Amino acid sequence: QVQLVEAGGGSVQSGGSLRLSCAASGYTHSSYCLGWFLQAPGKEREGVADIDSDGSAVYAASVKGRFTISQDNAKNTLYLQMHSLQPEDTAMYYCAAAPSSLSCYYNEYRRYEYNYWGQGTQVTASS
Repeated sequence: QVQLVEAGGGSVQSGGSLRLSCAASGYTHSSYCLGWFLQAPGKEREGVADIDSDGSAVYAASVKGRFTISQDNAKNTLYLQMHSLQPEDTAMYYCAAAPSSLSCYYNEYRRYEYNYWGQGTQVTASS
C-alpha cells in the first residue's frame, strides 16, 4: 500500500550535482528502512544508500563521500544529494522502503528486504 514517487533526475556534466527526492504516501507502519538503488541498462540493480528511522546511514563504497541520503523531519520524503557526478553514475535511480522493527543493519547485514519501490528517475552524467 506504500507508494513511492521519485523526482529530481536529469542530465548534468561530469562534476555536477543533483538532488533526488522520494515522496512516500500510504504508509501505516511506525518505522521504515529507506534506501536508494540504481540500475544501469542491461545491468542488475545495485544498492546506493540506506537510512534508518534514527537517521543513521550506510553507503555503497562507490558513492561514499559524494552522496548523502537524508529524510525530512516528517519522515515522508527521502532525499539523495549527489555531488561530483561521473558518467559511471548514469542510471535509473529507485527509492525503496521496508517496514522495520529493529535497526536496519546489524553490522554490515541489512535485516529487511525492501518490498516497496518507486518508479525510478533517470540520472545522466556526461563527460
